[in-house]
Amino acid sequence: MSINKEILRLAIPNILSNISIPLLSTVDTVLVGNLSASHIGAVGLGAMIFNFIYWNFGFLRMGTTGLTAQSFGKSDDIAITETLSRALILALILALIILLLQSPLLSLLSWFLNVDGSVQTFANEYFFTRVWAAPATFMLYGLLGWYFGMQNAIIPLILTLIINVANIIVSWVLVKHFNMDVKGVALGTVVAQYLGLLFAFLFLFTKYRKYMTLLNFKILDKLAGLKTFLKINTNIFIRTMCLTIAFGFFYSISAKSGAAILASNVILLQFTNWMSYGIDGFAYASESLVGKYYGAKDATRLKKSIQYSLVWGFVLALIYSFCYYFFGFELLSVFTNQMDVIETAGHYLSWMAILPIVGFGSYIWDGVFIGFTAGKAMRNSMLISLGAYILSFYIFKNNLDAINALWLSLSIFLLVRGFVQTYMYLFKEKYLVTD
Repeated sequence: MSINKEILRLAIPNILSNISIPLLSTVDTVLVGNLSASHIGAVGLGAMIFNFIYWNFGFLRMGTTGLTAQSFGKSDDIAITETLSRALILALILALIILLLQSPLLSLLSWFLNVDGSVQTFANEYFFTRVWAAPATFMLYGLLGWYFGMQNAIIPLILTLIINVANIIVSWVLVKHFNMDVKGVALGTVVAQYLGLLFAFLFLFTKYRKYMTLLNFKILDKLAGLKTFLKINTNIFIRTMCLTIAFGFFYSISAKSGAAILASNVILLQFTNWMSYGIDGFAYASESLVGKYYGAKDATRLKKSIQYSLVWGFVLALIYSFCYYFFGFELLSVFTNQMDVIETAGHYLSWMAILPIVGFGSYIWDGVFIGFTAGKAMRNSMLISLGAYILSFYIFKNNLDAINALWLSLSIFLLVRGFVQTYMYLFKEKYLVTD
C-alpha cells in the first residue's frame, strides 16, 4: 500500500472522529448561547477548566499510541499488551486523585482563569457535575491511544461518534425539556463518556481477544518497563501543561476584558478547535505510521510518511482559512443570537484565517514526535514556544489593544512551535532521542 493511501486510510476516520469533538463543544455553546453572555462564558470557562485537567493527562493517549505503534512495527504482542495494561491502571489511579481533589482544583483554576460573579456560579455547577466522568475519560484516553497504535482508526471513529452523538442528544433533552441549563450540558458529557467506555471494552474483547489472553495487570512489577512508560508520559505531561497554560492565559485575559469579549473569544476558539481537530486527523495518522515504521526500522517509508503528512496538513489548513475568511460572520450567527457578542467577535475574525496557516505544522510535528516517542523534544519545543507567547503578548499589548495582541501572540506561539520542531527533526540525531 502506498504511503498516501496509508495516511488517508488512517486520517479520514480520524478527521471525521476529531471534527465531532469540537462539534460537541459547539452544540454546548449553542444550547446556552441564547440565554446570556454569562452562560456562554461559564460553559467556555468550565470546559477550559476540564481542558486544564484532561489535556494534561492526554499523555495517556499519546504515550500509549507511540509505544503501541512501535511494538506493532516489531510484531511484539507481549509489549503491545503490557502497554495497554499500564495505561488502564494509570488512568484509574489518576481519576481517583482528580475526584479526591476536585474542590481545591476548582478553586485554584477559577482563580487562575479570573472566574467570578454569575459566571462562577454557573461554572461551579458545570464542574461538580462533569468531574464524575473522569474515570471513563482517562480510560478512554488509554484505549483510544492503543487502538491508534494498532493502526486502527475505525474503532476510535465509531467510539467518538457514539460518545458525541449521545452527548448531544442527552444534553439537548436535559437543557431543552428539563430546563437544566449548564448542569444539563455537563451531565450529558458524563453519560456519554461512560457509554463510550462500555463500547470501547466491547470492541476490545471481541476484535482483540488474542491480546486479552495475554493481559496481565501484574505487569507493573516490571519496573524497567514502567519507568520508560512514565518517563515518556511525564515529558508529554509537561508539554501539555504548557499548552493548557497558554490557553488558560488566553481565557484569563479575555475574562478580565468583560463578558462580551469573553463570550466572543469562547466562540472564536471554537473556530480554532474545528481547525486543530481537523488537522490532527493527519497528525494522528503520522503518530501511527511514524511509530510503526520507526519500530520496523523502515527509514524510507518513515521519511515519506512525515513528508506527506505535512503536505496533507497544509492542504487542509488552506481549506479552513478559505472558509473562515469568506464565511466567518455566517458561522458566528450559528453560535449565538446575541448581537453584541457577534459584533465584538467580528472585530477579530481575520485571525481565524491566519491561524490555520501558521499553526498546521505544529500539529503535524506533534504527531511525528509522538510516533518517535520523543517526549523530551516535545517538552522542550513547547517550553520555548510558551515563553515566546507570553513575551509577545506583553510586548504587543503596548501597541495594540489587548485582544488583538492576544490573538497575535497565539499565532506566534503556534508558528514558533512549528519552526522549533522542524529544526529538531532536521537535527534528529541530537534532539529526537527516544525517551
